[in-house]
Amino acid sequence: MRIAISGTHASGKSTLISDFVAAHRDIEVMPDPFELIDESDDRPGPAMLLRQLRASADRLEQNDSPTFIAERSPLDFLAYLLALDELGRGTASDEVIERARELTASALRHIDLLAVLPLSSADRIWVGDDEDPDLREAMDAALLDLLDDPDLIPATTRVIEIAGDRATRLAALEAALAD
Repeated sequence: MRIAISGTHASGKSTLISDFVAAHRDIEVMPDPFELIDESDDRPGPAMLLRQLRASADRLEQNDSPTFIAERSPLDFLAYLLALDELGRGTASDEVIERARELTASALRHIDLLAVLPLSSADRIWVGDDEDPDLREAMDAALLDLLDDPDLIPATTRVIEIAGDRATRLAALEAALAD
């Protein structure tokens, strides 16, 4: 099973992956694409997000392993690009957005299960102002909107939304894999 865990920053992706890997030690873990790019300035902007989108897409398309779990998918970075535009914090041209959409759609064909962690007050994940709550919420809204786009999400990719506490999230992911 080829799994990607998507969600805005500080939504519990790393924790869910860590909990899952503890029970499935043989699965390959693909880290956050931010770790794959050389970036001295970690403030999100269109150029940095496009590099991460490309890194995320490349690793999905080039990995021929039948089982892995990836932190983030290209869909995350497309959502961030749209969120930055919504917040007036830097825009990408229509051509760049269209190319990002094409890369995202192509890469998602290599995912069997896309598990999305939407923001929920019930999850009790506290974040400080240094986590840019406006961007966090705008990205979450953009990501959830993108899930309804049949041009991005192939019919072969199962999409689930996972919420709840840590144990509930892990149980939901395990249940999705059992189906």
